[in-house]
Amino acid sequence: MRFKVGDKVTFLNEKGGGTIKAIIDSKLVKVETDDGFEMPVLSSELIPDFRAMETDEDVDFDFIHPSKKAENKQPVEEEPEPSNISEINPWGTIKEEKGLYLAFEPHDQQWLLTGDLDVVLLNHTSWEVLYNLFLFQDGKLKGVDYGSLEKETRVVIETITRDELENWCSGYIQFLLHNDSPEKVVLPVHTEIQIKPNRFFKEGSYRSNTLLRGKALLLSLAPESTFRAASEDEASRKYDDHGQASEARPVKEKPLIEKHRTQFDEAVVDLHIGELVENIAGLSNHDMFEIQLNYFRKTLESAIKNEYRKVTFIHGVGNGVLKDAIVKELEEYEGLENKMASISKFGVGAIDVIIKVRE
Repeated sequence: MRFKVGDKVTFLNEKGGGTIKAIIDSKLVKVETDDGFEMPVLSSELIPDFRAMETDEDVDFDFIHPSKKAENKQPVEEEPEPSNISEINPWGTIKEEKGLYLAFEPHDQQWLLTGDLDVVLLNHTSWEVLYNLFLFQDGKLKGVDYGSLEKETRVVIETITRDELENWCSGYIQFLLHNDSPEKVVLPVHTEIQIKPNRFFKEGSYRSNTLLRGKALLLSLAPESTFRAASEDEASRKYDDHGQASEARPVKEKPLIEKHRTQFDEAVVDLHIGELVENIAGLSNHDMFEIQLNYFRKTLESAIKNEYRKVTFIHGVGNGVLKDAIVKELEEYEGLENKMASISKFGVGAIDVIIKVRE
């Protein structure tokens, strides 16, 4: 059942009730109890408080029992659909870096690889944004959604099935940023979306985070720290005398470890050969081992240089050759510790590398 802000409700499985204070998403609402406490509650665990209704004519008898229908009921103006825009985790401290994020959150957190997913756009910045989303679907670029988000809010763009995932793997998203009292005006943000389809079918892709209530495949679209000021000098470089956009300039390449970041100072690097090369045809076992080991070295160096705290390397089970080589390589570094990664998340085929803070 759909509720709206201000509805009086009763808990289905517990005593008591309260008032709907906010619609968090399609499944969750914020309830202020009769005692004055605010708490998140699943919509499915609430029913309307019919005692709060002024007359029996206000009661939706179809909801109580299909056989009890109000006769001669006057047509009522239909309520607008509740917005899917809500706050970002109002009950906890957000640890992720300030920025714009796209998330795919499974409905069933017990079975991350099955069932529907919510596609969520999150504005964890100090700016209001206008967004425009384009995706390649059925071989064509299509405008899928556009809208606005206030700072520290999120929106469920769409709920999709697993069969629709391939239509959400490639595209672009653009942002215009606004602030009533900005220290600077920033340039629009344009980000390309590229997701390997097989990531949706790996349990390790869905990470715990503090932006959402459950595990999700979380993509960092644009950290707030990378927003660029629109100075006069930049404007003169971007436009010629006729006001036309000049030739695009190359964007500075991000650190390699950024591709694998899961939180502000943590990353997960999957060293399975299928994640590193598109085609292994013609590669010997030794060739593949060298590719994996070299990628381990490069991402580790990038993590150290960019002051990451922890990197999890997924080496797989196999015959243990790659794991042994990684452990041996780590002996050459100072200020590093390693231990087996969480078995519940990665099984027995991963290792955590802890990077100590340099004095």
